[in-house]
Amino acid sequence: MEDVQIKLSALWVALMLTYLLGDVLRIFSSDFKAGEIGGVQVSQKMWLGIAILMVIPIIMVFLSLTLPQPVNRWANIIAGVVFTAFVTLTLLGGRPPLYFMFTSTIEIACTAFIVWYAWTWPNPEGQP
Repeated sequence: MEDVQIKLSALWVALMLTYLLGDVLRIFSSDFKAGEIGGVQVSQKMWLGIAILMVIPIIMVFLSLTLPQPVNRWANIIAGVVFTAFVTLTLLGGRPPLYFMFTSTIEIACTAFIVWYAWTWPNPEGQP
């Protein structure tokens, strides 16, 4: 197993733990209203979409360790870019609390490093 795979997997773990930290802080800070996100009532279909979105980093922990290099590289680049954009968009619109800006900055750093490590991952001999 290559060092890059371990680094990618560790970054996905760090990202998920930071997401969880942000959610816990939101609950304890009273910025949380059950059934709502940003003042919008959340439907069952929206919760399913959020669950699907948030399970991707969890799956990427495993896939980063098991996929072959070319597929692994592109899966990490694509997922990293998508999650960087996702977190960046959550910062736009309004004045988020300081803890949210901090955890979002860490999340963006994690996904940026994921993209960077995957992008700079050298190809094994004989592969395009």
